Amino acid sequence: MTKPASDTITESIYDHPKYYDLVFGADCAAELRFIRGCGERFATGEIERLFEPACGTGRLLVHLAKHGFEVAGIDLNPHAIEFCNQRLRKRGFPETTWVADMSDFATPQRYDLAFNTINSFRHLSSQRQAVGHLRAMGDCIRSGGLYLLGIHLTPTEAAPSETESWAARRGNLAVNTHMWTIERDRRKRVERFGIRFDIHTPTRSWQIEDVLVLRSYTAAQMWRLIRDSEVWECVETFDFAYRIAAPIEVDAGTEDVVYVLRRR
Repeated sequence: MTKPASDTITESIYDHPKYYDLVFGADCAAELRFIRGCGERFATGEIERLFEPACGTGRLLVHLAKHGFEVAGIDLNPHAIEFCNQRLRKRGFPETTWVADMSDFATPQRYDLAFNTINSFRHLSSQRQAVGHLRAMGDCIRSGGLYLLGIHLTPTEAAPSETESWAARRGNLAVNTHMWTIERDRRKRVERFGIRFDIHTPTRSWQIEDVLVLRSYTAAQMWRLIRDSEVWECVETFDFAYRIAAPIEVDAGTEDVVYVLRRR
């Protein structure tokens, strides 16, 4: 993909939580309705305590806290955790997120529902890490509680999407995001994507460019992983439109899926 002719820096997008938060905040209202709807429909017992692995900037956690839920989360990036805890503190909530590896962590208590809706799970690069994550999540969610896991699958009977672009604005700050496929290695189950934030303020325009290395999953591979975790049952599947009244059937052509997993 051709770069715009202006300043570009090559850094992790996760080290820039202000821009990351704007870019990935567009679906916040739909996600919040979906999270609460799943809790009401699929969990057993009351939903009061919520947990987010790979919580990033806490865009969902702070809104859920405003609605009276007890929230907590983890992320591997300290910049994101600092941003998230500051956001919680400014709104009068305790700082309840901390730096941890989502493939191997423990929590001080059990939660009723957890969510990871924007593909962060695919940063886990091996089967051992993926199974470790699902088992660690099993340890932190009570029996009958839920884990909402969103993931882009690799379709085997349709051509996968190769590019994606979208725009977001907050006040005088605008960020246009572009993603494109660099490489897909189905044998090694590795996909590499370029991502660029085009950032515009009244006084400057510049870019942050990064490469995301993600593990790939076909529909069959994901079902096997859920089975091998031994602690979760899938009770429903949805797409990234987050419409609680419109579940989907996952097949070999499906790309975007939110698995509603219930703790056995």
